[in-house]
Amino acid sequence: THKFVTEGEHLELTAVTKEQSGAYECIASNDISTPDVRTVQVTINYPPFISKARSTGTAIGQKGVLQCEASAVPRADFEWYKEDRRLFNGINGLKIENQGKQSMLVFFNVSEEDYGNYTCVAMNTMGITNASIILYGPGAMHSVNGAAVLPRCSVCLLLTVTLLCYLLKF
Repeated sequence: THKFVTEGEHLELTAVTKEQSGAYECIASNDISTPDVRTVQVTINYPPFISKARSTGTAIGQKGVLQCEASAVPRADFEWYKEDRRLFNGINGLKIENQGKQSMLVFFNVSEEDYGNYTCVAMNTMGITNASIILYGPGAMHSVNGAAVLPRCSVCLLLTVTLLCYLLKF
């Protein structure tokens, strides 16, 4: 979509950005013969940028999936952590599925112990980044910053609502 016209044998791109990756055509022409056209593929390497990391609510006993997506060249490698513990395929019924620029942490049978904060780490030779993702239960409320806050006393909540309704009648 961009056109560079230059005289001579070189095209110099300065302050390159990842958007300048792509195919470039070099056309050599004169008045004697037909133009000679060659294509050069330019690849701009850049560190990972996590573009998608959503927290998920899943009921106990159900399948839960945390997703993390990162753009990077070369393609990012992913690691998953819960607190400071690195997670691996097959441990505690977890499966890590990496497909291109997306990584998924799959829980086949969510338990109470699975709820909490997870960290998706994306890395390549250019750099490293991470994102925090929360697996929470269906009864969790969310604070302003998106963190799940689990109610500690559902009976207290029920009593509060009942008392509030009772007071509103009078």
